[in-house]
Amino acid sequence: MSVSAINQGTAPSVMASNEAVDGGVSARVLRAPVDPLLTLGVIGLGVCSIMTLHSVTRGFIPSSPNYYVDRQAAYLIVGLIAMLVLAGFDYTLLRRIGRPLYVAMLISLLAVRVLGHASNGSQRAIQFPFFAFQASELGKVLLVVALSGFIVDRFRRIRERSNTAQVMLVGLVAAMLVIVQPDVGSGLVYLAITFTVVFVAGVPGRHLATLAAVGVAAVGLVLVAAPAMGVHLLKPYQEQRLTSFLHPSTDPQKQGYQQEESKIAIGSGQKTGDVSAPQTTLDFVPEDDTDFVFAAVGERYGFVGAALVLSLYALVIWRVLRIMTLAKDLFGAVLSGGVLAMLLFQVFINVGMAIGISPITGITLPLMSYGGSSVLATLLALGLVQSIYARARATHALKGRDLAVI
Repeated sequence: MSVSAINQGTAPSVMASNEAVDGGVSARVLRAPVDPLLTLGVIGLGVCSIMTLHSVTRGFIPSSPNYYVDRQAAYLIVGLIAMLVLAGFDYTLLRRIGRPLYVAMLISLLAVRVLGHASNGSQRAIQFPFFAFQASELGKVLLVVALSGFIVDRFRRIRERSNTAQVMLVGLVAAMLVIVQPDVGSGLVYLAITFTVVFVAGVPGRHLATLAAVGVAAVGLVLVAAPAMGVHLLKPYQEQRLTSFLHPSTDPQKQGYQQEESKIAIGSGQKTGDVSAPQTTLDFVPEDDTDFVFAAVGERYGFVGAALVLSLYALVIWRVLRIMTLAKDLFGAVLSGGVLAMLLFQVFINVGMAIGISPITGITLPLMSYGGSSVLATLLALGLVQSIYARARATHALKGRDLAVI
């Protein structure tokens, strides 16, 4: 028998064998578990949230001391399940429906203006029988997906100034709909997401510098120039809250009150915490279950507890950043970058708000603050990151490399 005959007879079987091996590797890798370190960080923050809320909220409803803890636990469980489900979902399919998702986000934000109920001077949520839906929280995730798809689809024009302006306009429209609720904090998160998306996508540095300059000029106009001329683009109390951290002791009984009491609470926790926690237990710190939950952590569990929480956030943020660098395509990298901005900006501003180095904006602490919309939106975003990790791991495995947990 000739060599050519042998080759012709064996080639199909070899190819079939290779395909079977590749298919087996692909199926095995796609069924691989989610990123264990990211999952560990998420679960750790959930446990810290439950422990903190148990000490803070047990006196809110004397007849049902575990009311808030039970609901937060339910939100976390549902969110974790959703995260695991999304981890097995092919995130690349979302690129095709980015524009419909963006339209859905705009409709939901507009619906809040019509159907939402007012709370603490803001109209931010639509009240359902057992749940208050805060569209701006889910909108963060939808904005990340929509912007990622939009800028990747136009990647050939990435160096054009008009393209950068259009992407920023898409994010700005969504941000303005949130700011007028009024919810300045979430609006700033939208802008942070938008800026990070264009940065990760690779727009020229001169475009980023221009955007930064415009942002600084806008802040100066809104908070300094316009009020000096008697024109208030924000409500007076919003202006005061955004600037009170610069001089909190000037009026400690009004706009500086929350931050002053928060710093007292954190300081009184010292190294290992104060079991009695008078600042939060006696309600000297307002919103200690949501906006100022980090103050409750610092007072109840001290430096050790606060350091643990910040370490868990560092773990989560590191894993998201690492997954962004491992993504198999640009869409996955930009998507991870948007989620990274969403988390990092909220953590920095919320913790900074509690210790007096950033303005009071009403931004919640992801996975720690009480609230179903915030918890579910954060876990949905992390579910997309887990999906990116799973696909990246599959791609590297087919190339003969195993990501493991690095």
